[in-house]
Amino acid sequence: MMKDYFSKLTSEEKHILKDKGTEAPFTGVYNDHFEAGVFICRACDNPLYESNTKFNSGCGWPSFDDEIEGAITHYEDLSGGQVRTEICCKKCDGHLGHIFEGEQITAKDKRHCVNSLSIRFKAYSKLQRATFGAGCFWSAEKLFKATEGVYLSRVGYMGGNTDMPTYKEVSKGTTNHAEVVDLYFNSEKVSYTTLLNLFWANHNPTTLNKQGFDNGTQYRSIVFYHNEQQLKEVERSINEQQKNWENEIVTQIICSSTFFRAEEYHQNYLNKNSLGNCGI
Repeated sequence: MMKDYFSKLTSEEKHILKDKGTEAPFTGVYNDHFEAGVFICRACDNPLYESNTKFNSGCGWPSFDDEIEGAITHYEDLSGGQVRTEICCKKCDGHLGHIFEGEQITAKDKRHCVNSLSIRFKAYSKLQRATFGAGCFWSAEKLFKATEGVYLSRVGYMGGNTDMPTYKEVSKGTTNHAEVVDLYFNSEKVSYTTLLNLFWANHNPTTLNKQGFDNGTQYRSIVFYHNEQQLKEVERSINEQQKNWENEIVTQIICSSTFFRAEEYHQNYLNKNSLGNCGI
């Protein structure tokens, strides 16, 4: 006899998971959620999606371009007069949503369209954060994304004086935000010192508000530290790095503040568009 995983659910959750309903778009709690962790089935706690596979498709529901191996069952769905692929939790068979292909939004060309009420988020508590501004955030993300031990990378804006800035606003130079890459990393696989060394080696920290052909305060060299230990490491690292430069290092060291994730087309931009770098 199959265990009853649905009796503990609210009526709204049961409508989705058991009755195969759909929540209204842009209403789910996880539509704009991009932290580091794993999404599990709300009914049976089965791990379904790593958060580093989540992206903003603009559809109004949480979107993922991959699933945890063996976690999900696919069914042909002929309801509504169309052929779709339904996705359900393999453990409890709870309805999650549907999968779509051929939209060319991500490199994997898949979109798992999932109801927020079908899932719960479980944060990874052992990961650490690091945030760097090294000019164009496209190149910085490509560099760190390929680094072993970095679980999640995302580009966005930090250090400004406005909320929810857009790329257009930041580009005007009036918000004081810096373009940054925000990382979650496993310190057992890659140290903060190693990430700092990559940061120094891949931009010019002596040019004020400028990297290559990019000019403006949004392109300033900056490290946002997340704890006192990181602050000590950055200060020590700057003293060591200064020996390698004739001009003075002008990198700012500031305590981290609210991170605002950039528009989806900026995320993993160089890899998605098969480009090498920003030409810095």
